[in-house]
Amino acid sequence: MKNLSRTLAIVALFFSLTIFSQKLTNLSSLLISKELKENANAIVRLSEKTIEIKNFDKLIVKEKRIVTVFNELGKKHIKAYQHYDNDTRITKLTATIFDIFGKKTKKYSKKDFQDVSAVDGGTLYSDARLAYLEHTPSSYPYTVVFESEYKNNTTAFIPQWFPMEGYNVSIEKSTYTLNNPLNIEYRKRELNFKEYLIEQSTNNSDLAYKLTNQPAIKYESNTIRFNEFTPNVSIALNLYALKGVKGAAKDWNEFGQWMYNSLLRNRNELSPSTKAKANDLVKGIETKEERIKKIYEFVQNKTRYISVQVDIGGWEPIAANKVDAVGYGDCKGLTNYTKALLDAIGIESYHVIVFAKDKRNIDKDFTSMQGNHMILNIPNNGKDIWLECTSQTNPFGYLGDFTDDRDVLVITPEGGIIKRTPSYKENNLQLIKANIELKESGSLNASLIRKSYGIQYDNKFHVENYTPKELEKYYKSYVWDYNNNLELDKTSLTNNKNNVEFVEKIGLSVNEFATVSNTNYLFRVNLLNKTTHVPKRYRKRKRPLKIHRSFTDKDEYTIKLPAGFNVSSLPNKKEIETKFGIYKVSIEKINDTSIIYKREFSLQEGVYPKEDYKPYRKFIKSIAKYDNLRIELIKQ
Repeated sequence: MKNLSRTLAIVALFFSLTIFSQKLTNLSSLLISKELKENANAIVRLSEKTIEIKNFDKLIVKEKRIVTVFNELGKKHIKAYQHYDNDTRITKLTATIFDIFGKKTKKYSKKDFQDVSAVDGGTLYSDARLAYLEHTPSSYPYTVVFESEYKNNTTAFIPQWFPMEGYNVSIEKSTYTLNNPLNIEYRKRELNFKEYLIEQSTNNSDLAYKLTNQPAIKYESNTIRFNEFTPNVSIALNLYALKGVKGAAKDWNEFGQWMYNSLLRNRNELSPSTKAKANDLVKGIETKEERIKKIYEFVQNKTRYISVQVDIGGWEPIAANKVDAVGYGDCKGLTNYTKALLDAIGIESYHVIVFAKDKRNIDKDFTSMQGNHMILNIPNNGKDIWLECTSQTNPFGYLGDFTDDRDVLVITPEGGIIKRTPSYKENNLQLIKANIELKESGSLNASLIRKSYGIQYDNKFHVENYTPKELEKYYKSYVWDYNNNLELDKTSLTNNKNNVEFVEKIGLSVNEFATVSNTNYLFRVNLLNKTTHVPKRYRKRKRPLKIHRSFTDKDEYTIKLPAGFNVSSLPNKKEIETKFGIYKVSIEKINDTSIIYKREFSLQEGVYPKEDYKPYRKFIKSIAKYDNLRIELIKQ
């Protein structure tokens, strides 16, 4: 033991002497404070961004980043990359690597950066490219100094300031400066400054922000998006340029007028033969909704989605006659094509800008270039119809979780209007009705019907195209992965698009489901919809609780008991009612050979105070416990 202590002391002395023998520079990670190292995979020593507005159609962006990386997880925070396209010219791109002592070990110039196309496989045309640093560290920690500068003729997108860059990364210093020597009018949006020490200064032409010594934030589940509780700044010019197109807008009405007149108008021309075909399609159909549906189904059958992102093509749709000729387009092109066909049959419709995937609103109080997707809106006597024109499988008028329940910008000839897309929260429903036959051996056979509506429909209807092998994996490894020895005997899937209802009729068996002895028979009663996940426990919760979607599940199982066994006793009804939702379970005897199990579980979406996280977790934990309830049968 003494020898071990002596060895450790020698090692510590050697390490100390090594440190003092090195000349530490201000980039040495050894000089970082303990507070900033706590919970941090990386530390942004400096993030310095300067935007120079040279004119309404010219800007220069300069950036310097110094990031110390402590482990593999911290590498993503280096951000030594630069996007560019035909409208963007990179004038500086360098990176320098430093070791733990702040000693320079490697330098990269612009030619050393990897240069690749910045598009996915679904994009046919794009001028978007990415220059990025590819560096493999020999040890941790290390520090990267990255500097970039680019010139851009598009000023519709002024770089935003997000000084806090994610979970488990500390910020030693982050600055943002806007230089506007021509005093071009602009608007700014400052969010979530209250709980952070943000220094700011402004005058007639310049704007500056600074955040220093911000410790890392640990991740918490079931909460709001990171940018919803951390500080950020957005800037929008009242006079701007987008890929060579001049624009002017200070509110959504003016923005809509500009977009309609500059990007959308005169893009809906179709040939006389195509117009005639559209009218032939709806001939004899009297109702407006059925006429729209006929056109929508025509578009679904004729076209496919291909992204087009060249120059103004990222915002201006492909002309309708071109989409008609080639049979493909991006979200803008396909939406515009559908609109052109509706124009041809005399039905008015409007382009819609929306944030897709992430459930996020267009900010109605801050006019700027927002959104990442386009859909179509058709006024219909107060019951608007919304069409997702990129989907070949969506039911008519169904948006799903891609664009549902959020504020969007509707572009009309008169200007922009903020509207809200439909919500499925009141009809996000799953129903299971099953007949289960327990065998004396402990195995079971079951037949069930599962019906899904709302977003639960969206989560499932795609499986109708699965192969038998894919279906087996889906049910055994995903839906009912908590049932060992489960085998599918038969499946029948029906996608009722008219009712937006997905129906699964399934026969299955499970071997060794119950525990059987000479005197009793023990089995879990919830076979088909068991809650298995319990939210993580946090001793000191920091963030609000967010339940992302409302839903209701209703289950009813008729269970035939195995021959020779009787029910000894049944548990009382269970009912839990909270602000988050309800949970109800009842198990009743039908006769000497059968029981019926009924379960209802619903959650209410919303944002709740952080103090509610503990009772919410308790609620879910109770459900998980009761969903694992087992019933004992006694041998006759």
